[in-house]
Amino acid sequence: MNDSGPSARPSSFLLAAALAALLLVWSLNYVAGKITLAHLDPLTLASLRAELVAILLLAIYFAQRNRTPLRARDVWTFAYLGFFGYAVNQGCFVLGLGRTTSEHSVVIIASAPILILLLASALRLEKLTAAKILGMAICFLGVMLLETEHGSPARSPLLAGDLITLTGILGFSIYTVLGKKVARTYDTVSMNTFNAVAAAVLFFPVAVRQGMRLDWKSVGWVGWAGLLYMAMLSAVVGYLLFYWLLRHMEASRVVAINYFQPVVVFLLSIPLLGERPTGRLLESAGLVLLGVYLAERASR
Repeated sequence: MNDSGPSARPSSFLLAAALAALLLVWSLNYVAGKITLAHLDPLTLASLRAELVAILLLAIYFAQRNRTPLRARDVWTFAYLGFFGYAVNQGCFVLGLGRTTSEHSVVIIASAPILILLLASALRLEKLTAAKILGMAICFLGVMLLETEHGSPARSPLLAGDLITLTGILGFSIYTVLGKKVARTYDTVSMNTFNAVAAAVLFFPVAVRQGMRLDWKSVGWVGWAGLLYMAMLSAVVGYLLFYWLLRHMEASRVVAINYFQPVVVFLLSIPLLGERPTGRLLESAGLVLLGVYLAERASR
């Protein structure tokens, strides 16, 4: 999936299959995360996953012939991009998932385009319009409604996990906006590798501390398989596949999986996790997706 140089456009069937595979891989990540968290505590899972992702991406990076070398002037840039895009985003995803449901997590993460739009507007990279503001308002209404699923938001047992998840999305939004500074000069594998390594360095003391305290034998094959899935398939293969699709398809078609992901996660969580979507959850998910759709349509 090296994106250097021109390449022939794959067949429509291959692109559709790749899009379906990406949707399934990222949707299963929520279920895999909840199952793995039954065997590893959130902080251990987040830190070990960061180290494993960096190792896997480094192997792919050095296997490339046309890899982009790291420029000294971009070290600081990748340091803060790795912090926001990997350490905060993926770290808070795991920590938040440990204190909320997969269904709440996917609905909150679906609102990411709204936060990206808000940040881009604040930095004067994109202009707000009435249509965009309407979409934002509907999306935020959906998130607020989500927190009333168990009564008062202040008393919701999932509020802390949802807020941590939202923090992760904020990190991803900052990464998305600021990452444009180097995205044009680095290929996909190189950029993701440097970001992952920066996050791994930040997580390393935590990984060592958690590793020393961990009873490795008690984790079991399910826990290790879940960690491997979340690192290899979701964080590495998933993102590389995502950027590969962006090379051959319109961005609007690729990101359309955001609208289907909550549905797939809901369907998977029922038999695999025993979670049952409530009417309030479905209403909030509908509002969030409608708001994101309206805001994104107004941006085109």
